[in-house]
Amino acid sequence: MIQSSERGRLLLTALALLAGNALYSLTVVLFLVPSGLITGGATGIALAANRAAGLPVSGVLLAVNVLMLAVGWALLGRRVAVSTLASTFLSPLTLAVWERLFAGFVLTEDLFLNTVFAGLGIGGALGLVIRVGGSTGGMDIPPLVLQKYFRIPVAVSMTVFDLAILFAQAVSSPRAQVLYGVVLVFVYSTVLDKVILLGTRRTEVKLVSAHTDELRAAILSELDRGVTLLSAEGGYLRQPGQLLLTVISHRELPRLERLVHAIDPACFMVVSEVTEVRGRGFSLEKDYRDQH
Repeated sequence: MIQSSERGRLLLTALALLAGNALYSLTVVLFLVPSGLITGGATGIALAANRAAGLPVSGVLLAVNVLMLAVGWALLGRRVAVSTLASTFLSPLTLAVWERLFAGFVLTEDLFLNTVFAGLGIGGALGLVIRVGGSTGGMDIPPLVLQKYFRIPVAVSMTVFDLAILFAQAVSSPRAQVLYGVVLVFVYSTVLDKVILLGTRRTEVKLVSAHTDELRAAILSELDRGVTLLSAEGGYLRQPGQLLLTVISHRELPRLERLVHAIDPACFMVVSEVTEVRGRGFSLEKDYRDQH
């Protein structure tokens, strides 16, 4: 049973890596290449080489990725290199396929539409790859090397590399493409963050009340949701008490509020949204036990 679930997980990971790299490459072919938009990373280097010397984007991307893979293997170790192995070859391979299928095809000449859809595609693709534990490889490797040997933060060096690649393209690009390229970076960064945090959003509720036992019983019986009791102390009167914590769906919140107000109208309630919940009753089936 465990082996079967592990195989299923590996299959889903492989499909997500393939889908993520295919979507990324399709975005490059449909929106970045025809519009002349600039971008960072290994793709930015490949696009710059394509516009300057007419070299195929997929070929340059493969060369950069393989070089960075070798650097990562030599300086960071096998474990880091293996995590980038799939995308090192999948991205150029799928890019070469899309280049052949859509050679000379222009979906739209509107620079704004190209920017928006390129941002959506790149952010979604990168988020999908990162969510399954993969790495996009390429220019992700140098910042990791600098962090290991010189203690330079990854975020700082990655930003410097991206800005350098963007500047190299900006020198020979029209001003409109440069400005929209900046917008593109913001769009795909925002989408990437959203995709990484994407999950089954739930509502976390904290309750402070003198009727903790009644509230606990009502939530367990009426909502069929788990409850956690935490020791607490009032900050004003320093009276000991209990804080009740529960996680419910968004739709259950109005029902919970009615239950709480019926039992204790003066109850102090804090409601917040959580991006993902795992465990019994959510990612795992509920486990009912007799209390006799």
